[in-house]
Amino acid sequence: MNWFDSPAHWYVVGFGGQIAFASRFIVQWLVSEKNRRIVIPKAFWYLSLFGGAALFVYALHKKDPVFALGQGLGLLVYVRNLMLHKSRAETA
Repeated sequence: MNWFDSPAHWYVVGFGGQIAFASRFIVQWLVSEKNRRIVIPKAFWYLSLFGGAALFVYALHKKDPVFALGQGLGLLVYVRNLMLHKSRAETA
């Protein structure tokens, strides 16, 4: 099995998605430390959405239904949480 059998741009998409997805925890941690309480900022959900979308597209390219299903379902959660952030900001 050859690990690198896709064109290079697919690895940019995949690794970019992984970096964005993983960085959301660093953002959440820093914001929580600053506020001295647990906070999940809007940036967490944007990084989740961007990273999850990139990983979903990458999973489709690799034809991996397990990976695609997991990332695809997560996208629904990220979009819904951003909608909740928006509605909360409008009522505040």
